[in-house]
Amino acid sequence: MGVAGTGKTTVGALLAEALGAPYAEADSFHPPANVAKMTAGRPLDDSDREPWLDAIGAWASQQAESGGVVSCSALKRAYRDRLRAAAPHVFFVHLTGDRSLIARRMEQRRDHFMPLTLLDSQFAALEPLQPDEAGAAVPVGAGPEAVTRRALTAFRDWSAASGRLRAAGAGGPR
Repeated sequence: MGVAGTGKTTVGALLAEALGAPYAEADSFHPPANVAKMTAGRPLDDSDREPWLDAIGAWASQQAESGGVVSCSALKRAYRDRLRAAAPHVFFVHLTGDRSLIARRMEQRRDHFMPLTLLDSQFAALEPLQPDEAGAAVPVGAGPEAVTRRALTAFRDWSAASGRLRAAGAGGPR
């Protein structure tokens, strides 16, 4: 989870590979109207996000036995609660970085529908993970491999503490 430009797709794919789990990019769950709205520089509202979050939650629920990784902004607690309602054992990795770092990253992206002009609205909407939420904040200043290692360690520590880590060492619901 995190604002646009934090590396959710890159880290999510690397994390899924490390866990031997299926991966889904939440952007692929957006209906065309949402993509068009963001491409036009207009932020989504909560009603725009509801069917998108429900589709992501359904995918996560289908992965309950084998585990899976999905990159999703999940900026607000209410969004994460909606995802947890569908997939109760989800663990959130909140990729964090300051606005200037994220803006530089977004300026370097090509062929992505999310314009830099929406970054401020993302930071304004962001509600960081709370202590009662299963998850960990991971700074993105280091390279993707280092960020992935930190995320993997946080997930495995949570999994072991909660009894969700399978004997094989990687899987479990996410």
